Amino acid sequence: MKAKFLIPLLLFVILVGFLAVGLNRDPHEVPSPLIGKQAPAFELPQLADPQKTFSPESMKGKPWILNVWASWCVACREEHPVLVELGKLQVAPIIGLDYKDKRDDAVAMLARQGNPYVLSAFDANGRVGIDYGVYGVPETYVIDKAGVIRFKHIGPITMELLNKKIIPLLGELK
Repeated sequence: MKAKFLIPLLLFVILVGFLAVGLNRDPHEVPSPLIGKQAPAFELPQLADPQKTFSPESMKGKPWILNVWASWCVACREEHPVLVELGKLQVAPIIGLDYKDKRDDAVAMLARQGNPYVLSAFDANGRVGIDYGVYGVPETYVIDKAGVIRFKHIGPITMELLNKKIIPLLGELK
């Protein structure tokens, strides 16, 4: 008789434990299977000049930031002034990945609101975003000198996140 009640009680305790752990996690820090792995390779046309291309291979030897954004994304517009300030600090090159966007709309947004990016690659069909495991824009990755992803953030970057995590991490990676 006791075993009959013990098993459901044990399962209930385990379930409550998983729930407690889940509720204490930051929803913007979704664990990524890419953390600690080589950033996926790609070659895309640049947003501003489609005759030129960008590949992460060209960034080897220095830490850098990949920011996935789009002109149609409301949260990206919220994040944009923070990225402009980060760009002024020049702690690391910021590369944009313009995701499933219209080229003219993206170029116009950067002209209007300022351009924090060294350059933006144009991922018109979202294929590269899929390779990076993009859930939705904005998403930001910190990539080290060897091309390994060290950090991923889902959602808008804030000044607090910059100062507490991203800038110190970039300092460690230099």
